[in-house]
Amino acid sequence: MRSLARGKPHDRHAAVPAQSPTRRVGENARVPAYTVNEDAVRHAKRLIDARQYVLRSRWQDVQPRAREQNAFLKTHSWEEYAAWHLGLTEGAPEETKARYAFVYGDLRRLHRMGLIACHYRAAEWRHKEIELAAHELLQYLDRKSAARRGAS
Repeated sequence: MRSLARGKPHDRHAAVPAQSPTRRVGENARVPAYTVNEDAVRHAKRLIDARQYVLRSRWQDVQPRAREQNAFLKTHSWEEYAAWHLGLTEGAPEETKARYAFVYGDLRRLHRMGLIACHYRAAEWRHKEIELAAHELLQYLDRKSAARRGAS
């Protein structure tokens, strides 16, 4: 995980895109503004309902890198790519990687640690709507996975 020093978010998707609306948080930090990607929230719930999730993983090892994202985009639509990101960067052009932030899965399965990373980073940078969406999905996953374990 990259350092959060000097006002830089740890995730490469959180970089400020050219000409995107930003807001100040803290003394000198400028961070992009995001809206919740409701399609991604629905996609995450479908993955949870279909048991397409990983409960224990090392997020830094499974988080999709540029190579995996590019390979995914060669065989999938931008709409499918967007469904893996809880945040939409305000002002960023459609169908660019800069538009999508807060990835929560490995582009195949939802990762509990991915949701935790989204929640943590959103809370840290005061993106309240994204923080709450990640929190609600985490609670939904924990309820569903606990019920499944209890039924076994």
